Amino acid sequence: MASKLPTVAIIGQANVGKSSLFNRMVRAQQAIVAREAGTTRDNVLGRVEHNYHQFWLVDTAGLKDANDEFEASIQEQITEAADAADVILVVVDSSQYVSDQDRFVAKKALRSKKPVILITNKADLKDSLPDDEFRRLGIKTIIRTSAEHKSGITDVLNEVVNHIPSKSEAPADDVLRIALIGRPNVGKSYLFNTLAGKQQAIVANIAGTTRDVNRIALRYGARDIELLDTAGMRKPGKQEVGIEKFSVLRTLQAIEESDVCFLLMDVNELNTQLDQRLAGIIDESGKGMAIVVSKWDSVEGKDAYTRDAIAPKISRTFKFTPWAPLIFTSSVTGQNVTKLFDLALDIDARRKQETKTRVLNDMLQKAVQRHPPAGLKNTHPKLRYVVQTDTSPPWFVIHGSNLKFVHWSYKRHLERLLRETYNYAGTPIKFSYIDEKQVKANKERIAQGKDPVTKKYKAEKQAEKEAKELAEKKKLNSELL
Repeated sequence: MASKLPTVAIIGQANVGKSSLFNRMVRAQQAIVAREAGTTRDNVLGRVEHNYHQFWLVDTAGLKDANDEFEASIQEQITEAADAADVILVVVDSSQYVSDQDRFVAKKALRSKKPVILITNKADLKDSLPDDEFRRLGIKTIIRTSAEHKSGITDVLNEVVNHIPSKSEAPADDVLRIALIGRPNVGKSYLFNTLAGKQQAIVANIAGTTRDVNRIALRYGARDIELLDTAGMRKPGKQEVGIEKFSVLRTLQAIEESDVCFLLMDVNELNTQLDQRLAGIIDESGKGMAIVVSKWDSVEGKDAYTRDAIAPKISRTFKFTPWAPLIFTSSVTGQNVTKLFDLALDIDARRKQETKTRVLNDMLQKAVQRHPPAGLKNTHPKLRYVVQTDTSPPWFVIHGSNLKFVHWSYKRHLERLLRETYNYAGTPIKFSYIDEKQVKANKERIAQGKDPVTKKYKAEKQAEKEAKELAEKKKLNSELL
């Protein structure tokens, strides 16, 4: 079972440094997950990992003056942030006195009953105000930062992870989770209701949280299934800045939780750029996927020829996921609807199938003999052996030397050969390359204490220890006074 990652939302007025703070927290982890077009800035959602904790970081648009025409959207945006987030970061400019807008934001955040952290940014400025000036906002935890100079960022991350569960594998279960993904009005909700209504043995309705993913639990054959329906991601240019980011977040969370995703497309509006982006996110997440063309009943004079004419066009558009099966459905007539469950079960079985190491290595050696990987002079890659290390998605590790010179086209060639050897239709497969020479050299450097990462880690741990001792000392002194 894939667990839902906690969500941390950043809210505050415009020009207080929310974007800089977001970029510091996300880029430092090298984990940017999604980009949303049509907003004032590209980076909207980031996946952050810190001290064995993972969470989604969401940046909201800068709040406008509460007296102007945007007052309603401001309130709705903050409500959305409070509803969707597990932790809320309220950001203010430490060089500016508390305003009515700051009080409004803080009050809304505190009413959510979620953990709230006040970040006084731009603390490097000479006219920065003391923390006491901001205590009137009623938020107990205050952290001074300078996103521009990257100070205080670690303190923010440390405080955030105190309020969320640590990264851990969720207990395995036999429930197959299927997410319906796509743009609004492509027929997701109709298909959701049709799939639920087709079953005679609905186990339970599972109430989602406010403004969250709709869910229903049912049984198909001998398998428990949980169906997830999302609000949908809008096309660029039609997204509501700020509020729309949370529908994007919920779609990403549904993908994160699911085992198999059905990417729905309206037969009357195929192959949009957003559909491709959604397919890319599903592929990157390692989830099973099928492309579902909906509203097939709306096509006049449809026949096999029409379907055969449309399918190649879709395949060309999604050539980066050639492994995803294509199915045409109609929730109105019920065409191919129940086949979706069988398709999902087949995809799930392929994601869990295990391979034989001998067969894998026979495939690898034949590939190398027929077509050796190209390289530079005296630095040709050597692919020695391959093993499968994981399932859901299938993950393969290739060992050898000079593997950094393996061209992307050769990696794609190996994936194609693997798919010809084993049936992995409907699921992405992942590869890792372990250079044995590099591993040996790294071990020697670490043993000699020359590894820069090890030095940095020790320095960070020492700094954390000293900061903790200093905080305890200050606390003790204040108690004595």
